[in-house]
Amino acid sequence: MNATVGASAAGIAFVIILAVTVGTVRPRRYVTVAEFYVAARAVRPWWNGAAISSEFTSAAACLGLAGLIATHGAPMLWYPVGSAAGYVVILALVVAPLRRSGTYTLPDFAQWRLGSAALRRYATCHVLAIGLLYLVSQLHAAGVVLHLLTGLPPWTGWLTVSLVSVVVALAGGMCSVTSVQAVQYWLKLIVFAGVGLVLWYTWRYGAVGGPPEVAGAAAPATGGSLAGAGDPSLPGVLTVLLACALGTMGLPHIVVRVYTNPDGRSARHSIVASQVLLGLFFLLPPLYGILGRVHAPGAHADQVVLLLPGKMLPGPVGDALTGLLAAGAFAAFLATSCGVLAAVGGAVSACVTRPSVGAFRIAVAGTAGAALTLTSLTTAGSSVLLVLLGFSLSAATFCPLLLLGIWWRRLTSAGVAAGFAVGGGLTVALVAGDLVGVKVGVVSQYPAPFAVPLSFAVMVVISLLTPGRVPLKVDRMMAMMHLPDDLASPSEDRSSPVDDRS
Repeated sequence: MNATVGASAAGIAFVIILAVTVGTVRPRRYVTVAEFYVAARAVRPWWNGAAISSEFTSAAACLGLAGLIATHGAPMLWYPVGSAAGYVVILALVVAPLRRSGTYTLPDFAQWRLGSAALRRYATCHVLAIGLLYLVSQLHAAGVVLHLLTGLPPWTGWLTVSLVSVVVALAGGMCSVTSVQAVQYWLKLIVFAGVGLVLWYTWRYGAVGGPPEVAGAAAPATGGSLAGAGDPSLPGVLTVLLACALGTMGLPHIVVRVYTNPDGRSARHSIVASQVLLGLFFLLPPLYGILGRVHAPGAHADQVVLLLPGKMLPGPVGDALTGLLAAGAFAAFLATSCGVLAAVGGAVSACVTRPSVGAFRIAVAGTAGAALTLTSLTTAGSSVLLVLLGFSLSAATFCPLLLLGIWWRRLTSAGVAAGFAVGGGLTVALVAGDLVGVKVGVVSQYPAPFAVPLSFAVMVVISLLTPGRVPLKVDRMMAMMHLPDDLASPSEDRSSPVDDRS
């Protein structure tokens, strides 16, 4: 056990030192707030694609998904398909028009497109809620992992991830965050692929013996589901696929990536690159899930991956592999936390005060503090559950805003506000009711298929009932988003909060 603790501590320390070094040593200096927030639009497509993939391969993808596959079997293999579909939707319908709008955040787009500062503040609250769901899931997973591997109390994991993420985000803005995430993507891919291949070879040919029949292996105890997560039935799987496919575009730390490339073509290439890199990574959770179903039945979903080396190869080799997996896991926590903090901090700071680097840093620190507080007030569950709740909330709010705002000229601020209230409110109410035992039939178990269409319908109906709220310059804005870059004239009424003021 002491050897395992030492190897795990060494792996975690390596990742922390690597993140701090990459993120803070000679960070790029910026002249304007916009450059600080979008890395001066100088990120190369494949580098940006690696950063996007690193944000997406969070604790849920690295640990939780393998645990769900180990628990529930083959139906969970569909989960990565929802993520891939989400990027296809973004590439086809959102990337180019959103970038031409000149807005940097989702609340910023809401104000620019619909002319309502109140709507921007309302949208910022939803960005904060989704960001906090993501952050709390990463912090809880970090606490579970650190306690499992070293015996330290969970709060040490929460605090470690929070402090390192804040340091990186404050040092050089999106440039520092992007560098850390891109490096950590390759670290995660190499670690999880290398260890997984060793364990697979051991299972088939090593001391553990040939592979038994997986279908006959003892399955881990099943836990409850949340927003469809962990439900192996067809409605449960379809709920998760819908939430992931439509919720991806509303994740604040994904959308901001559109602006870190030099131009729209590079932004589209970044999305394509992220699809390729995510496809490579998502080959690994099924491997660990199959191994966990056989060799770690009954384990906590976020612990299955980390327990496998010690169970399959007890001794120095297993200790070393556990240390490597600990490093990969903490790379996942840090990469996602850095990106979410930077994106949410930018949106919040632009909403509540005059844009400045100082305001951005205060917002980042405040968001991290709020995430720590919420983590301390909640109990650790599977990281997948909270992440998929974030997807469901995004799908029921920002997905209708983006698709209708980009492709339908008659959308109004009243329609969006009503859609947010109905779609987001229904999602939160159903999930909260499910947690306390108040269920509304099948709707409570599968909120996304009900909340998303209802949100679209409410936005359309209320917009049609309030035609006087359609912005006067809507035709110019629609032309700006849909005409080629060399034909669309610059907008004279852009209200981007992340502008060139210092």
